[in-house]
Amino acid sequence: MSGSQQYKTLKGMQDILPPDTFLWQSVEQTARRIFSAFGFQEIRVPVLEATSVFSRSIGEQTDIVEKEMYTFTDKGGRSVSLRPEGTASVVRSYVENNLHSLPSPQKFYYSGPMFRYERPQSGRFRQFYQIGVEAFADPHPRMDAEVIAMLGRFLAGIGLQGISFQINSIGCEQCRPAYKDALLGFFSGKKENLCPDCIRRYDRNPLRILDCKVSRCVEVRSGAPRITDHLCQDCRTHFGKLQDLLALLEISFTVNPEMVRGLDYYTRTTFEVTSQGLGSQNAIAAGGRYNRLVKEFGGPDTPAIGFAVGMERVVGLLKQSMPLSLPVPAAFIAVLGEAAGSEGLRIAGKLRDRGLWIEVGDSESSLKSQMRRADRLAARYVFILGEEELQSGVLKWKNLADASQGDINVAEIEEFLAGIL
Repeated sequence: MSGSQQYKTLKGMQDILPPDTFLWQSVEQTARRIFSAFGFQEIRVPVLEATSVFSRSIGEQTDIVEKEMYTFTDKGGRSVSLRPEGTASVVRSYVENNLHSLPSPQKFYYSGPMFRYERPQSGRFRQFYQIGVEAFADPHPRMDAEVIAMLGRFLAGIGLQGISFQINSIGCEQCRPAYKDALLGFFSGKKENLCPDCIRRYDRNPLRILDCKVSRCVEVRSGAPRITDHLCQDCRTHFGKLQDLLALLEISFTVNPEMVRGLDYYTRTTFEVTSQGLGSQNAIAAGGRYNRLVKEFGGPDTPAIGFAVGMERVVGLLKQSMPLSLPVPAAFIAVLGEAAGSEGLRIAGKLRDRGLWIEVGDSESSLKSQMRRADRLAARYVFILGEEELQSGVLKWKNLADASQGDINVAEIEEFLAGIL
């Protein structure tokens, strides 16, 4: 068996290679720039956590905990899991490091790989990447609107078109029990028509029936009571103010009373961003409030809100909608002879200090061979350095795009490239 056949990526995993990595970097840089403008600071949390971090926060009856987590016992006999999402880890860090003692609100962003053992399909992998944010200690709907506005600005900043915001309120511990009773009554005579998972959810958490994607469950829940009809006055006021603020910020949205999200920690505001370019798996970002979670982790009673963006889906949409603009070398220095090769490296070092991408040819190769390599790299300029140029200090240059050419003094190359590029 050949090496290429013997060693392969695991199912549901992928290598991310150039030129795609350039697009990933562009998305990540845009996120850092926009999130920083809103006062969010980067936080980095471990990929591996105690299993209880996720089972306690996400919910032991969720699909993620029951079916999808990569969980194993480590050499110390502890149950540990690869993180399936970012919020639980950030909340754990917030409590453990007493970040609640910082001036309020505290706002963080993160990025990195997550892991879920589920059936791979288009845009969905077992190791996948998310960019997320979490904001703590501000209960006002103004923070909800700010987070949603920041998400919209980020998606616009990376060039996504045709996206839609959906929002909902799923209430709080005061109004949720009455809604749960209404759901139990609605589904009581229809349990046998639900999928096996939703039959179990009926007793444990009937709200999650509304999040099921199985077609027969979607059909059965048609006409189910709406959470927005069962909100307490505080939740109703909060949700109304949020809608007013989004309208003020000119953010278009649709209220979707059936959107409850798949994690148990959400309260009040939930939201999703969808795109028509992804088929049935059309969500590219989602989030909401989780006002009880910090307290459940042993911290003070702290309201919070956040979202996560799926990198694979975002990058997939960008590749569909716009040509991929690849970085190319600013210049290729073709060198003829050993002495020219050494001088070429010195010149390249100076230019690289300016942040320019510079390639240096092989001094043992012919000029024709080096020019072919420069052309394959799509270098903007070629500088030719041989014995004559070493003596005179004047190099020949050529623009490969328009075939213009000329001479330039070695000391002027930095200024020449910096001014043009």
